[in-house]
Amino acid sequence: MLIILALLHSVAQNRNPELAEGLLEVNDLFNASANPDIACYRIPSIVTATNGDLVAAIDERVPSCEDLMGSRDINIVIRRSQDHGHSWSDIERVVDFPQGQSASDPSMIADEITGEIILFYNYMDLDREKDIYCLHVVKSDDHGQSWSEPEDITSQIAKEEWRKDFKFITSGRGIQTSSGTLLHCMVNLDHGLHLFGSDDHGQSWYLIDTPIKPG
Repeated sequence: MLIILALLHSVAQNRNPELAEGLLEVNDLFNASANPDIACYRIPSIVTATNGDLVAAIDERVPSCEDLMGSRDINIVIRRSQDHGHSWSDIERVVDFPQGQSASDPSMIADEITGEIILFYNYMDLDREKDIYCLHVVKSDDHGQSWSEPEDITSQIAKEEWRKDFKFITSGRGIQTSSGTLLHCMVNLDHGLHLFGSDDHGQSWYLIDTPIKPG
């Protein structure tokens, strides 16, 4: 059976999708038209936990569809499936700061050795440090059922002189090498694309200072 997960659905797209030939099932996981308090869902990520569960994460953009610099209330929400995508849990907020602090652009790595899921996102405090991007992680050791408190890893993977730069961890997902190293990407619009990694399963992180810049 082929299952398509419609991870992102805008307010305007509230009609039932037509199934293409050979497509048996569509799951529309995040649809803002079902909740008048949500402006839109954006920037999806999905990962398979080590027990086979699927975990899908996305921005929950509350007052508007603006990005991090323009919205005072963006949360990270998830849904989980324990049956290969046939059914899903209710939407759960896993990162929800007070008004004026927003989190955006989720991405994940499932550590095949420890079983942990590491969820990355970008953070901004629009009242105290507007336009300052911070880089956070939360972790789950039970396949997405519960999550740790946020951890700020900005100082580990970004240089001090980059403090006011437009920088962000890319959305989607990172990878784990055959040796167990965790790798992910961060973009600095002034200094290029960088990899960052962890050799201790996310206990600490380091920047790989060999940027890739547009030609």
